[in-house]
Amino acid sequence: MLTILGFAMIATFLVLIMLKKMSPIAALVLIPALFCVFVGKGAKLGDYVIDGVTSLAPTAAMLMFAIVYFGVMIDVGLFDPIVRGILKFCKADPLRIVIGTALLAAIVSLDGDGSTTFMITVSAMYPLYKRLKMSLVVMTGVAAMANGVMNTLPWGGPTARAATALKLDASDIFVPMIPALAVGLLFVFVLSYVLGRRERARLGVLTLDEVLVEETGVKETETVLVGSGGSGDARTPVRTGGSGSGTDADAPDDKASGDGDDDGFQPLDPHRSTLRPRLYWFNALLTVALLTAMIMEYLPIPVLFLLGAALALTVNFPHVPDQKARLAAHADNVLNVSGMVFAAAVFTGVLQGTGMVDHMAEWMVDVIPEGMGPHMALVTGVLSLPLTYFMSNDGFYFGVLPVLAEAGAAHGVTPLEMARASLVGQPLHMSSPLVPAVYVLVGMAKVEFGDHTRFVVKWAACTCLAILGAGILFGIV
Repeated sequence: MLTILGFAMIATFLVLIMLKKMSPIAALVLIPALFCVFVGKGAKLGDYVIDGVTSLAPTAAMLMFAIVYFGVMIDVGLFDPIVRGILKFCKADPLRIVIGTALLAAIVSLDGDGSTTFMITVSAMYPLYKRLKMSLVVMTGVAAMANGVMNTLPWGGPTARAATALKLDASDIFVPMIPALAVGLLFVFVLSYVLGRRERARLGVLTLDEVLVEETGVKETETVLVGSGGSGDARTPVRTGGSGSGTDADAPDDKASGDGDDDGFQPLDPHRSTLRPRLYWFNALLTVALLTAMIMEYLPIPVLFLLGAALALTVNFPHVPDQKARLAAHADNVLNVSGMVFAAAVFTGVLQGTGMVDHMAEWMVDVIPEGMGPHMALVTGVLSLPLTYFMSNDGFYFGVLPVLAEAGAAHGVTPLEMARASLVGQPLHMSSPLVPAVYVLVGMAKVEFGDHTRFVVKWAACTCLAILGAGILFGIV
């Protein structure tokens, strides 16, 4: 009976959040509470929740202060030179632009928030893609895959969820996974190179040399004016190479290349009041020190981000009203993420406390062929591709992973191996229709979601398999 109720609770939770009948936080709290009563252990619900909250408090603290820290770093301009440098590197070469898109998305993904990553990446790269008539699904696909790999950072969400669901330390999951994730990111850059060459072959290349036409006194330029929005200074570019080599007819003029759609797109407002240029190197060194301390495990990750956020706020915004304003600016992200973690305490607490997860694991052990038992980490890695695409991270990590982990434990597979394997599907997950951030991506890029899906699914799946293969090769999974 507990096995049936356990699967029914997970199914009810998944259906309600996928149909958007309930928010994940509400479903994580109300559904297990209701099933706890069905099991006949409603009187012990309080004990289950308190135990869960106590064990999850460090994870919630890490997420809260990591979001605040990287939010402040974006506010004060830490990433502005990186954005400008990538745009300068890209010039007007489609190959460089695609690689630059992947690089920018990967760097900005350090803040752990997909929506922020996509907003900055699209704002910076959209004018280039439009003016050169490049494929916008290449931009959205590359950005989503790069963000999917980086989304496995301990403060990005999946790692924290896996740690929460299996009651592990996030750094123990993430740090050994770094080599495999590096292979995944390298795969994204190689793929960006291939896609960039394809775009270059289709469109040709624009150079930055200007030619003075003395007869008319008019300068024709072979560059694209990024973000000019069709201003009077814009000139018709002359294309070199590709199918339209040397012909003005094939060059994307201002009207044809965007119809003014790129008006107002800027990577980051260069005049925003929160910029702190005099403190740039302090913020850069602080971030490097923080990430180094995290990787070297000098202190627990929650403590590092708590100290880092407090120091960043105090130095960059010494006046209390300014600190309050920065905290308020990032309050939505903090509340949503930390609220989800504490709500998960109810779900995991009931699943564990009532014994549902044990009975479900026993059933799965009986179902899985005996020969596959010792390879449950590999099975989990493969299953993470479709499961994290067709369900939310909340549903997979809080509903499915604990059951798989229990089944793996019966065959000697450690929870850490299972947790690491569960991260494999994230590059594909970031293009799931259940991820709100993907709608920010396709909406800002003016791309149909179906077009984005058709393009990205096969490449994202290959990225996931590259991570899984590297994990097996390095003995991580």
